[in-house]
Amino acid sequence: MRQIVLDTETTGLEWRKGNRVVEIGCVELVERRPTGRTWHHYIYPDREFEPGAQEVTGLTLDFLADKPRFAAIADEFLAFIAGAELVIHNAAFDVGFLDHELSLLDGGRTIGGCASVLDSLELARQRFPGQRNSLDALCRRLGVDNAHRQLHGALLDAQLLAEVYLALTAGQTELGLAGPSPAGQAVVRLDLPRAGALAPRPRVAVLEDEVAAHLARVAAIRGRAGLALWDEPEEATRAAEIA
Repeated sequence: MRQIVLDTETTGLEWRKGNRVVEIGCVELVERRPTGRTWHHYIYPDREFEPGAQEVTGLTLDFLADKPRFAAIADEFLAFIAGAELVIHNAAFDVGFLDHELSLLDGGRTIGGCASVLDSLELARQRFPGQRNSLDALCRRLGVDNAHRQLHGALLDAQLLAEVYLALTAGQTELGLAGPSPAGQAVVRLDLPRAGALAPRPRVAVLEDEVAAHLARVAAIRGRAGLALWDEPEEATRAAEIA
């Protein structure tokens, strides 16, 4: 399965007010493993930043003055995400802006027309209901190092989100359950500027009444079947051979 973890930066919060995309960052995962492939572009927006937006990203119109307009990079961008599942935090925001950019071009293309979308914010809300589920909050909660994130940046945030997503969805890659990488393709860690570690597994304290209930249940199974698989390993092996 090919996934693209995606983030954008914009001139403001509402595309309906004429705000535009100024940066797109993408990180590729294949079978839940980072491949090392990324796609990143700054974009000249043809308009000023709204108050506050410039401070969030650190970007300026002077810096963006020599960058391409969205029309110049649209085909390359769509080719990179084609057929993938997009993992986006608060997907409605980014997809709304990207669809608006596409609507300004000829062809009637949409993000949903070339890729499926998974909203990692909805996943986080299901796992941590009633808690703050911003990217920074999830990094802290899941043990992803974001100390280097002083400003919002599309590629950096996409890399952080990739680690958050893998930890949020049970960290199968840490357990080696994702299978081998595609032939000839090295497995790499996210490294801009450094990768955060997946959260350590929590230690669970078992209460005395829970232990008693477990032992009673095992005794009941043993009474009916003559043996429980929680017994000594050699007994369990012998039971399996008899069965």
